[in-house]
Amino acid sequence: MTTHNVAEAKMHLSRLLDAALAGEEVILARAGKPVARLVPIAPPGRRSLGLLSLPMPDDRFDPLDETEIAAWV
Repeated sequence: MTTHNVAEAKMHLSRLLDAALAGEEVILARAGKPVARLVPIAPPGRRSLGLLSLPMPDDRFDPLDETEIAAWV
C-alpha cells in the first residue's frame, strides 16, 4: 500500500493506475489525509437469462449493424 498526494498523483497517474492493476493498493491523500483508494475493478461476471441458468453470450447486447436494423424495419 502506497500513499500519494493529489498533486503527485496528477503527475504520475498512469504509473499509479499500472500499480493498481498489478494488485497494489494506492491511497490518494489531500494535505496528508487519505481521501480515496485506487484498486483494480473486478471483471464482470457471466450473464444469465432470467431465473434460468442458461448462458447468455456477451455479444447478444452489442448494437445492431445496418443489415439487422433493416430487417426490423
